[in-house]
Amino acid sequence: MTSDFPYKMGRASVALDMPDYFVWDSAVIEVNGKYHLFCSRWPQKLGFGCNWVFNSEIVQCVADRPEGPYEFKRVVLPRRGREYFDGMNTHNTCIRRHNGKFYLYYMGTTYGGPIPTENSADIGNRYLETWNRKRIGLAVADDIFGEFVRRNSPLLSPRDPSHWDCTITTNPSVVIKPDGTTYMIYKSRSYCNAPLKLGIAVAPSPEGEFTRLCEDPILNFEDEDMHVEDPFIWFDSDRKKFCLIAKDDVKHGSYGITGEWGAGFYAESDDCREFTIAPNPKVYSRTLEFASGETFTLGNLERPSLLFNEKGQPTHIFCAAGFGRPYDFTQRTQVVCIPLEPR
Repeated sequence: MTSDFPYKMGRASVALDMPDYFVWDSAVIEVNGKYHLFCSRWPQKLGFGCNWVFNSEIVQCVADRPEGPYEFKRVVLPRRGREYFDGMNTHNTCIRRHNGKFYLYYMGTTYGGPIPTENSADIGNRYLETWNRKRIGLAVADDIFGEFVRRNSPLLSPRDPSHWDCTITTNPSVVIKPDGTTYMIYKSRSYCNAPLKLGIAVAPSPEGEFTRLCEDPILNFEDEDMHVEDPFIWFDSDRKKFCLIAKDDVKHGSYGITGEWGAGFYAESDDCREFTIAPNPKVYSRTLEFASGETFTLGNLERPSLLFNEKGQPTHIFCAAGFGRPYDFTQRTQVVCIPLEPR
């Protein structure tokens, strides 16, 4: 059955493979004929598991082509001190450009105690505490290779426990309209192991101040097995639609949105409040055909993000890829790139 996503996918290729590191989310932007990929990484020797919430940092890589291969250039957001909300860990990249400035949205955490290593026996006990400290941050640069200057307070914080988003703010994805009005989608939940849900905030400029566009989450399913996460949002100026790709994170063997755990699904909105899931919503499957001719079913294919051309049309989709069982990788992870063409 043909997807209602208005683009068809080509064969995948490995855009980034960083020896000795796990790499995860990615965001790509073209600047002066070069392609800049911002992603999260942490040492492979620490293992995958919980370590991304303690030891991740955001880095910048560059390539001559969208498909890569991308070459590591620098660490952009390293540790900067426990006193900051993002002082010990940065993750979840989203890069945007507006009026000559570059806006890097991300998630940051901090924590007390020793920094976990591969031999830390108590890492599981500390994980949820640190996970609940996830907050959305923003760093701004005048040049793509310049210093990304961080705000010292979160861009959006959780609300009090009378609201659904009282635990975390994370997974930011942003639309900046020509007049500067900025829409941001984010992830949260109301208690430990509650369904993951998505909210929308809006600001008059890319730097804020952000307020919730609506009180309730979007795609607010009654079935608590219907989790969604890893949102990516953009605005289709030709069709005047807000468009969304997200991960079908269905729980407990339920059918889910697409019928496949970990697949990507597509939804649209006229006002960025009410999103309609397409009748045939699957954008991609965890089973991918690669440019080499090989086909693999990946343990995870997550954190989708799109690259756009000068007309604002999507040309490539990037995802974090892990082989093996979900979240149980003995080999290093990679960022894959899949070309897109209009249907």
